Amino acid sequence: MKNWKEIISHSTFRYMDHSNEKTFYKKPYTALTSFAVDDALAMSVSNGESPPAIRLWVHPPTIVLGIPDARLPYLEEGVHYLTGQAYHVVVRNSGGLAVALDQGVLNLSLVIPGVKHLSIQDCYDAMVSFVQYMLRDLTDAIEAYEIVGSYCPGDYDLSIGGRKFAGISQRRVKDGAAVQIYLDVEGNSKKRASVIRHFYDLSKKNEATKFDYPTVEPEVMASLSELLGVQLTVDEMKQRVHATLDDFSEEIVETDFTDAEIAVFDKRYALMVKRNEVIALMQE
Repeated sequence: MKNWKEIISHSTFRYMDHSNEKTFYKKPYTALTSFAVDDALAMSVSNGESPPAIRLWVHPPTIVLGIPDARLPYLEEGVHYLTGQAYHVVVRNSGGLAVALDQGVLNLSLVIPGVKHLSIQDCYDAMVSFVQYMLRDLTDAIEAYEIVGSYCPGDYDLSIGGRKFAGISQRRVKDGAAVQIYLDVEGNSKKRASVIRHFYDLSKKNEATKFDYPTVEPEVMASLSELLGVQLTVDEMKQRVHATLDDFSEEIVETDFTDAEIAVFDKRYALMVKRNEVIALMQE
């Protein structure tokens, strides 16, 4: 097992703030776009064409479904409910289940090379430690274990006092990985959780399924602002990300996508559009 600082520390880091984008290389900037961007970055980092990267992204109200969610027996009913609540719905290409995004949720993608020599757990642990370090002046109580009753539960749920504020997923492309985390910074966490709970109620009903979908309990979810008793904002968290990156690199560069990266992005975007064809029809 590699120490997380070895994984995070690089002479040069590429920093990409996509938290205010409206379009991305002629494509509408949605969560669907973000997953294609991360794939292109992971490919570029894998090939040594880009230094390791950190990318920040924020989207308007969106429910990001996991691949198993797309197999729910009454999915269309659930999607109609979400669109009626003014949420956009997409299916991602990385692990996990449904999560809620909005302007109070900061998504962070850590894109690193050499993952053929790193376990999945190594990469998750690196992200956990990055967040703990980033918030070290505010708390030393961040833990990583599954929060039963949360949405998208997993071994790497991040919580304080048993209430979850973040979840991590991982997407590997060749020898690169995009370790993705959503950070519930501010806003109404209970409302987000209630929306996902109702989505599952409608999409599954009481039907037996091979996959074990969560029974979401909104009270186990909370924002960092609520948990820490400090009014944090997404902009302040972005500054913390940059400051942490500065501690673990000699140089931070901000560069646009190259022509080669745009070409990969276009292909990955087309794959994401295809993956989401059925969900898109449900939202029309």
